[in-house]
Amino acid sequence: MKSYRKELWFNVPARRALINITPQVEECLRESGVKEGLVLCNAMHITASVFINDDESGLHQDFDRWLEKLAPHEPVSQYRHNVGEDNADAHLKRQIMGREVVVAVTNGKLDFGPWEQIFYGEFDGRRRKRVLVKIIGE
Repeated sequence: MKSYRKELWFNVPARRALINITPQVEECLRESGVKEGLVLCNAMHITASVFINDDESGLHQDFDRWLEKLAPHEPVSQYRHNVGEDNADAHLKRQIMGREVVVAVTNGKLDFGPWEQIFYGEFDGRRRKRVLVKIIGE
């Protein structure tokens, strides 16, 4: 069995962003040489997320509005975590959107359903963060 590991680094200048990382994950899969197996992608920071959904700008705007309604950034004083910080909302947003995804690999390709893509969700940007890509298989 083969095993492959790579870190993808991001430095999002805004507080929040959704970034399609499917091309980077596909490149990792090519580098790994795995034809049948599994890909794990997980955010290595507790204020960021990795998830699967459609790459459609209206949907991304809907996600942003929905998450901001569920866990608004301001007023920062509404959160106990924000004593000395201002990112409690980012922790909650990450909890909603999830930590990681696992995708099957079939014939050397990510085995997606229609329209599925992998996204990095940033909820407390303005510093370097990473996503782990781990691939195992034959």
